[in-house]
Amino acid sequence: MKLNDLRPVPGSTKKAKRLGRGMSSGFGKTSGKGHKGAKARKGGKGPGFEGGQMPLTRRVPKSGFVNIFSKEYATVNVKELESFDDGSLINFDVLKKAGIIKKGKDGLKVLGDGELTKKLTVEAVKFTNTAKEKIEQAGGAAKEV
Repeated sequence: MKLNDLRPVPGSTKKAKRLGRGMSSGFGKTSGKGHKGAKARKGGKGPGFEGGQMPLTRRVPKSGFVNIFSKEYATVNVKELESFDDGSLINFDVLKKAGIIKKGKDGLKVLGDGELTKKLTVEAVKFTNTAKEKIEQAGGAAKEV
């Protein structure tokens, strides 16, 4: 079997409903929507519409508190820094290039899980106390940027 021999299983695919292509198509003029009414118009009833009843999203009370001043840090554990060469400088950009972190709006935070044996200079916005201790015990430096 070759790629050019592949075909979908009979009955598994349907032709698209081509709306508004003339009266003889069966879907001309009103394009299968009938005349007037909410369903005939743009947007229709839309998601969450419950026939005039108060929608669930509005019936259920809001709960909790969202702190608009909270910070979102990219977090990295000390054990993940072990993969870098001895004596190298590690910061947000280096970790992003290496694929260890994806995003962090407010910078990098280093956490203290795991062991570190290499002498590294780590630049981050925040360090936990244990992370700072482990980096300094290995002979490296923890700089807050």
